[in-house]
Amino acid sequence: MKVTTSIFTLLLISQITFAQTAAKKIDSIFRSIAIYNPEIAMSVGFVENGVTTFFNYGKISKESKQAVNENTIYEIGSITKLLTGNLLAQAHNEGKLKIDDFIDDYLPKEYVLSNEIKGKIKISDLASHQSGLPNFDFRKLMEINPKQPLDITKESVHALINENTKLIDYGSYRYSNISYTLMGMILEKVYAKSFEDILKEKMLLPLKMENTLTSNFNVKNKVTGYEFNGIPQDFFNWNYLIAPAGLVKSNTSDLTKLLKAILSNTGEISKATAIAETTFFKNTEREIGFGQQMERVADDVYFYKTGNTMGCATIFAYDKKTNWGMVILLNHNSPQLIGELMDAYYEQVFKKKAVSNNTKKMQL
Repeated sequence: MKVTTSIFTLLLISQITFAQTAAKKIDSIFRSIAIYNPEIAMSVGFVENGVTTFFNYGKISKESKQAVNENTIYEIGSITKLLTGNLLAQAHNEGKLKIDDFIDDYLPKEYVLSNEIKGKIKISDLASHQSGLPNFDFRKLMEINPKQPLDITKESVHALINENTKLIDYGSYRYSNISYTLMGMILEKVYAKSFEDILKEKMLLPLKMENTLTSNFNVKNKVTGYEFNGIPQDFFNWNYLIAPAGLVKSNTSDLTKLLKAILSNTGEISKATAIAETTFFKNTEREIGFGQQMERVADDVYFYKTGNTMGCATIFAYDKKTNWGMVILLNHNSPQLIGELMDAYYEQVFKKKAVSNNTKKMQL
């Protein structure tokens, strides 16, 4: 079962009435995972009906005795895309742009679309990964700089945009970092500010997300990230070109503030979220909004975004109908492992309880 489905299962069962509270049940699940994976640091923030609870397991590194807490910094990877999507939606609400505008007139002058693809790509196509533009060749970037493959150059972006004459799979889903690079450029043009400054002004300062870090992340209370094979991995450097796609660093304390803002249905961030929750792409496998993904269960819908760097794995999920949200940060590039462990724990513990509980209800 994929990780996101595991998270939804976890939160679904948290709504079933047992003797424990939802927070205690979540703690018991992750504590079990931590026991069998002591080398993995995990920080979890859970918001339910406006109440925030934090759970932390492990140390900031394999060599350290310092325990992680809700202020410990992790890479959040592509959860950054959710932030970028919200900023574009805010720009739409402010009249700076329209999300269904073509991107042609919003790009910096050095980026010129070929005649073959002018007037075809909308901003919403970028946000929902269906622009048809080529993506960065991550394998090649790894060969050039294995520890910092996202130190891309202007020239590499120029080559992908200016020299491209064909949208091979326009309208089909294909995960894309170049799309969010362009979204960052669009934000910078309409606000005449850097992406970093826009993020701080529109989101970090209003929500007092004081430990969500951009270009400067030289802090003591941060994890060491580990690749899937257990080798330490440096945090990705801040590169203004690729930053809107996945270079923000944060913690559960700050990200739960964002969750609460989204769930509050008040303020500019929540208003922008209404746009982000609109379906722009859907097939039998996935449903994509403006920077995030949806999963429907009966008459309910869960919104989520995952992130995965070379050293960290992250999940950000919420459900407005039942008013909960969760963020999970790991210092290990192994979201699959966490998903498998959560599935196993669910099968062994909660599925049996749920069946037993439903049987009792039927008997009544």
